[in-house]
Amino acid sequence: MKKKKNLVAKLRLGIQVFFLVLIASISLNHSLSAYGISIPFVGSASLHAVCPFGGVVSLYQLATVGSLVKKVHEASLVLMGIAFFLVILVGPAFCGWVCPLGTVEELIGKIGRRMFKKKYNTFIPASMDKYLRYLRYGVLVWVVYVTATTMQLVFADYDPYYALFNFWTGEVPLTAMVILALTLIGSLFIERPFCKYGCPYGALLGLFNKVRIFTIRRNASTCIDCKACDRACPMNIQVSTAGAVRDHQCITCLKCTSEAACPVSETVELMAGTFTVKTLEGVSREKEGAK
Repeated sequence: MKKKKNLVAKLRLGIQVFFLVLIASISLNHSLSAYGISIPFVGSASLHAVCPFGGVVSLYQLATVGSLVKKVHEASLVLMGIAFFLVILVGPAFCGWVCPLGTVEELIGKIGRRMFKKKYNTFIPASMDKYLRYLRYGVLVWVVYVTATTMQLVFADYDPYYALFNFWTGEVPLTAMVILALTLIGSLFIERPFCKYGCPYGALLGLFNKVRIFTIRRNASTCIDCKACDRACPMNIQVSTAGAVRDHQCITCLKCTSEAACPVSETVELMAGTFTVKTLEGVSREKEGAK
């Protein structure tokens, strides 16, 4: 059973690593293209061209002037559209399954969890955390406003995502490097600190948790109140007290579900109405039952 319970986690990790390597390769290829060198089968677009948030901050300028913010590529609009489709369907899966910065934070967090064990991700008191997690909405409003009024990609000067994949170029401002360093160091103590407290795109996608079609639901009739789901949640959401997880911090990582943390089958699941998404473990259980 333990092996089956790891199937979803392995699939998610595989997808995370794929996008991490892909974005790193594209960014490196972009730098190498200046020297006439390229990595085979990998694009050489600017990092801004493969970031859906670039499309978001360009919407005002696109609507009023008819052009995108400088450095933002049309591909960002396409990626933005795909991300919005997914977030309406399953919530911020982009954050939990795709975002390379979130993946790096999570991987560093594994080291922190080994170092601090049960204390990991509990260093900030819940009474303070519940207010700090709204900071990213202030960042979102500031980024959208400043970008709209200056028509410049201002957030690039502070963006740890941009810094992570361009630190070797000498083009990254000191502010972005400092925020990246704080994010990476902070990940040793807090799971996904930038995702929780600073990411403007995560803040925007998080709003769609209120209206997403498929949501994580807890079956109160089979719940044994062990709070394993709470301990597993990287975003410190109290899943054990929710009927449906609509918290703006949910990243659809599925760590809290019956396929991962919850010891009771069909208790915490990704559902739309009465329809339950059959994940890898669920399919395996059905096959075993049919034998």
